Amino acid sequence: MAFIKKKDTASVAHEDRRQLRECPDLIAGLEDGNAGARRWAARDLVKCQDAAAALVDRLKREGDLSVREVILTTLTRLGDATAVAGLVDCLRSEDAALRNEAIEAMKQLPDEVAPIMQILLADPDPDVRIFAVNILESLCHPDVESWLIDVIETEPHVNVCGTALDLLSEVGSAAAVAALARLKDRFADEPYIQFAADLALGRIHED
Repeated sequence: MAFIKKKDTASVAHEDRRQLRECPDLIAGLEDGNAGARRWAARDLVKCQDAAAALVDRLKREGDLSVREVILTTLTRLGDATAVAGLVDCLRSEDAALRNEAIEAMKQLPDEVAPIMQILLADPDPDVRIFAVNILESLCHPDVESWLIDVIETEPHVNVCGTALDLLSEVGSAAAVAALARLKDRFADEPYIQFAADLALGRIHED
């Protein structure tokens, strides 16, 4: 007969306490010195509708990758305005890994991110505008092409336009042809813009 190892009393007691903890206790658990305790707190906070601010605050300071992953998962499951605003704020971080994690999390929230996409695409920081285009790549929203067309029509920064072109070459339709032609005229001396715009136009005409 197979031997079934029973959980020790301490482990069972720990799990019972974890299941019984209230939201204030879980938020306090985000500051625990033990990464495992922070990870459990972040996971259980999914049941606490007002936990996003505390999770974002911890995310910006969290050094343990596994805890950050759980915090991001919980934030995407909460998906409220505070969670989205916190992820947007992470796009301005000096921590490149945190920026990339925020981008990936925002890609999981198309309905929540869509209402602020035009604001992100008009952000004063060109890096944030580039990140916004990167988010569009997986947003699966019906306005993605029109947002990209607006970018190449109005965006002054060549790198932002180049990023938009990379995506427009994949999702562009006949609706983008005139804007692509105008972009080529506007950046006539930029070899990459010429190349990427021609690539997008070629794919559109193939379809």
